[in-house]
Amino acid sequence: MDRDAELEIIRRAYAKQIMADIGVSDRRIEAAFASVKREDFLGRGPWQIVRWGRGYMATPSRNLMYLYDDVVVGIIPERNLNNGQPSLHAALIASAAPKIGEHAVHVGAGVGYYTAILHRLVGRRGKVTAIEFDPGLAARLAANFAGASNIRVVPGDGARVAFDNADIIYVNAGATKPAEAWLDRLVEGGRLILPLTAKEFPAGDVRQGAVFRIERREHDFLARRISGVAIFPCEEMRDAESEAALASAFEKGRVQEVTRLYRRDDVPEEDCWLRGQGWSLAYR
Repeated sequence: MDRDAELEIIRRAYAKQIMADIGVSDRRIEAAFASVKREDFLGRGPWQIVRWGRGYMATPSRNLMYLYDDVVVGIIPERNLNNGQPSLHAALIASAAPKIGEHAVHVGAGVGYYTAILHRLVGRRGKVTAIEFDPGLAARLAANFAGASNIRVVPGDGARVAFDNADIIYVNAGATKPAEAWLDRLVEGGRLILPLTAKEFPAGDVRQGAVFRIERREHDFLARRISGVAIFPCEEMRDAESEAALASAFEKGRVQEVTRLYRRDDVPEEDCWLRGQGWSLAYR
């Protein structure tokens, strides 16, 4: 068996294991994870792998099989910047449910591995806008998609960069509140995948963060928790007051009962899981 055939089998097994880990059966997402080459975005090894509780550990060699596991790989380890855990991203992308022809906006795209997964899922008739705040990563992101006609790479602040109305806004950084632009630019039926974290990574843990799926229905926004999360902070979408409100909300529990995001201040206190300035996450 030649090396390419062996790697194809490894990638297919990797994709199947990820989908089994999250308990989701979706042939399109499985095929995307099987086909997009992680090494194209993470470069030549050895790679720094996050071993929880032990920090980063280098892979024993440059063998590509080390990338095709459900592992977090360091991009800039000294800053705790990583290529996130495949099973978490698979679960979040499955929740976003990308369709052929849609516009997906990826905020915090890093070097673009999961951007490429989204690109595969929206297809040639769709388009992807990839936004990255860190200038060095944005340069790598642009190089990785040089020549791609339906991927727009934008360096800058994902809460302020202008982009077209979107079917999916996939945020890969921990905020303390939703950006107005993210809610404004969702089309009818559009889905925002939003991690809210009470503490900045690497402080805290998955019990102090949650990823919400927020779906626009005319002027309403349906909301539900997808998973816990610990993730690198969204630099421009954090403030101390919102962090404190989130910490209190996580402490009282009931996050699984959230069903709505409101953009107003008059929601009754007893209905609120979290109240922010001009918005809230509520039980009904």
